[in-house]
Amino acid sequence: MGNGTSIGRVRGLGSAHHGAHHWLVQRFTAIGNLVLMVFLLASLALLPAYDHASMTKWIAQPLVATAMALLVISVFWHARLGLQVLIEDYIHTSGNKFAMIALLNLAVIGGAGFGLFSIARLALGGAF
Repeated sequence: MGNGTSIGRVRGLGSAHHGAHHWLVQRFTAIGNLVLMVFLLASLALLPAYDHASMTKWIAQPLVATAMALLVISVFWHARLGLQVLIEDYIHTSGNKFAMIALLNLAVIGGAGFGLFSIARLALGGAF
């Protein structure tokens, strides 16, 4: 285990043990997205009309509002996980990688926050 070559410096260190967790969470969010999207499409297909009054009445139901909030969280989390892997694989400069992951986190938090706020506002009838 010499220090002269790059393989010698990393041999014996083992894995970082982050890849399996990341992979598993991405699969769980994919399954959650699939289940929640099926609920969304089935629920929308069963609506009698698609006007504003029907949609606000539909989203005001607690089960529907909760499912839509979970869908927003799951979709943005899944997107973050996938884009993080893309950034880590293709951006090699550590400063650029940090900046891109920081921008990704800001975009995901902002998008999910806006989605949750919109759902809450519709579900509560524009109370806030």
